[in-house]
Amino acid sequence: MSTIQLRTSIPGPRSQALMKRRNAAIAVGAFHATPVFLDKAEGAVVEDVDGNRLIDFAGGIGCLNTGHRAPAVVAAIRRQVDRFLHTSFNVLPYESYVAVCEKLNALVPGKGPKKTILVNTGAEAVENAIKIARFYTKRSAIICFEDAFHGRTYMAMATTSKTHPYKAGFEPFPSDVYRIPYAYCYRCSYSLKYPSCDVHCARQLEDTFKRVVAAETVAAVIVEPILGEGGFVTPPAEYYPTLGEICRKHGILLIADEVQTGFARTGAMFACERLGLEPDLVTTAKSLSGGLPMAAVTGRADIMDAPGVGQLGGTFAGNPVACVAALAVLEIIEKEDLCARANLLGERFRKRAAKWQSQWELVGEVRGLGAMQAIELVRSKTTRQPADEETKQVSQYCYEHGLVTITAGSYSNVIRLLMPLVLTDAQMDEALDVLEAALAHVAEKKGALAAV
Repeated sequence: MSTIQLRTSIPGPRSQALMKRRNAAIAVGAFHATPVFLDKAEGAVVEDVDGNRLIDFAGGIGCLNTGHRAPAVVAAIRRQVDRFLHTSFNVLPYESYVAVCEKLNALVPGKGPKKTILVNTGAEAVENAIKIARFYTKRSAIICFEDAFHGRTYMAMATTSKTHPYKAGFEPFPSDVYRIPYAYCYRCSYSLKYPSCDVHCARQLEDTFKRVVAAETVAAVIVEPILGEGGFVTPPAEYYPTLGEICRKHGILLIADEVQTGFARTGAMFACERLGLEPDLVTTAKSLSGGLPMAAVTGRADIMDAPGVGQLGGTFAGNPVACVAALAVLEIIEKEDLCARANLLGERFRKRAAKWQSQWELVGEVRGLGAMQAIELVRSKTTRQPADEETKQVSQYCYEHGLVTITAGSYSNVIRLLMPLVLTDAQMDEALDVLEAALAHVAEKKGALAAV
């Protein structure tokens, strides 16, 4: 499955038939980015039920940094399946849960001894991190950011920013949650310019304590080191050191949501390491377990130990099959040096994308860190009007020509890269050829329409 070979139209007849069944059986609220139904996958390539092969730049929404069906992960799963599938760690514990926590304690950034709990999803990790922060500090308020995404459960939705489709109609949300602007330099909330702004957006936190919520009532600030669903927005180098200094001054915990940024995606095991962010608690999920559902909260041991026995946990939390998969994933990342690979893939993309940005008015900004890269599409580089419809067209052109992509951004105008880090150079070049053709097609179509 190393080369792209389109055998039928996309979506093909079998995918179309399955889509009819899907529409009849599944609630409208469950979404999908493409009309393609999968048959098999390996590495960075997927094959649909009609025999079409596509390069995967979505990676299960960032869950497959080590690729589809990584051999070591599959082997570990098979060995575990032959032993036992489930006991609930709350009833009959097992070594693999302990081993995953030991590995995360050693790897996750932050000062001092650390401890971990395992849960099932990123949203569940966020919920538990906030619970732990509130219990430890004996404070209630939580500060989050514009353009953030932390999940779809109620506290996670309260900290998530984008209204449609995530929040509208599900109100009311948990209280004592306050939102402030993020370091989105391309669309600065304060109409300032970096670096002359002196990271005003970070320093504005002090003003928030005077005008919105008292510092002594704030338990934690929760932040994605790089915005995920918000459009892969990467802050300036001074941002997190400044933010961290303010939080420490007021005894406020910093929760780093590394669900999408973690496990080599940004060219380091965790984005915090590259951005000067010193977290007290870190949430992880997605690529932790190679495609199986598992998440974690890791943090300072004294904070993690604040809740008492039985106050944290869940029936399926730390499933034994997911645990052995996670151990295999962490070994692959280290042995294959996927952090270095992420940086090489990112450089390869940036080199091509810089040409696109100079060539087409459509490409407003190219940004990211390591392999976590994105392009923001605009109708005009002067007005920066979001090109949401054009972004949909780019994504559609891509899957119709053998490349799976997904969009992002509060304005739905960002193409983000979440390809497996095991992608070969040839596959990367082929994928970028498709993306370039998609941008050219939409830019030319847009130009032709403008001329009419």
